[in-house]
Amino acid sequence: MSGSPLPHLTFATPRKLPKASTVPGRVAVLDIAFAADGTGHSFDKVTRPFLDGLGERLAVWVDHHDHELHARYAGDPRFVLATKAVHGACPEMITPALVARIGRVDSVVCHTDLDGLYSAARWILGGKDPYPGAEADARAVDTRIGEPSPRGAEIDRALRVKGRDEAFLGRVVRLLVGHDDGSTAEEVRYAAREYTEVERTTRALADARYAAHGDVVVCDVSDVPPRDFDKTDLLLHGQTRAKVSIVLDAQNVTLAAAFDSGINFLALLGVSGGMPTRVSVPRTRLPDVRRALADALLWRD
Repeated sequence: MSGSPLPHLTFATPRKLPKASTVPGRVAVLDIAFAADGTGHSFDKVTRPFLDGLGERLAVWVDHHDHELHARYAGDPRFVLATKAVHGACPEMITPALVARIGRVDSVVCHTDLDGLYSAARWILGGKDPYPGAEADARAVDTRIGEPSPRGAEIDRALRVKGRDEAFLGRVVRLLVGHDDGSTAEEVRYAAREYTEVERTTRALADARYAAHGDVVVCDVSDVPPRDFDKTDLLLHGQTRAKVSIVLDAQNVTLAAAFDSGINFLALLGVSGGMPTRVSVPRTRLPDVRRALADALLWRD
């Protein structure tokens, strides 16, 4: 693999996609959910313009995040879409048969987390794992069920510190596919160690700030810089305390519950698209959130 050219790599999130004109050639989009309406970054404002801009240059879109608009693309073989209950992580969807069917791509657009980077690596490697157990690591990290291997855990921790550094993300993908110059592994180790402070702050916030309201716990971190804590882990700490955990930051209300909880925040809050068990809405909707959870007999003062 070391002598083969890599596709152009672009890193994105469901809420922040690149301009299609900046992504050359035939394009594979991996582990990027269709945008949800909760915080104003809707499908029509974010996802659709990117799709329209790519047009026939879109080779494949592979994703495993729930969205009501998946059905719209069920007849288009370029869209390989599932729910998280069916595929806990995206790399397992990227098989040798799929890569062979789609053929050559010039660009890969992938999510900025471990699941996304592992998806990109697996695509580049023809649908094969970059190392034994990588698929299982992606599933453990993305579902928070089970423990990843030491290698997977180290990369995940590093990405939680440097996940916005696109140059670093590119180096991690090159490391995974065997194109590294030898320095990235040490950079990953250093960043993973740096995450320890973020982890410590997250635990302290969970211990000090979660307030119970029946089957709901709420943690207000409006005064804490976002980079100082890990919101996903903070929500998970909350879920060990109650059925529903809520994190309030300066802009948003984020709700989370277990996959098998039977709770559908989309229906409760009237939000279109996205994961039923994790939703973000503007902070101004906090009264609506409280009322909806109270009506569902979850919130009790």
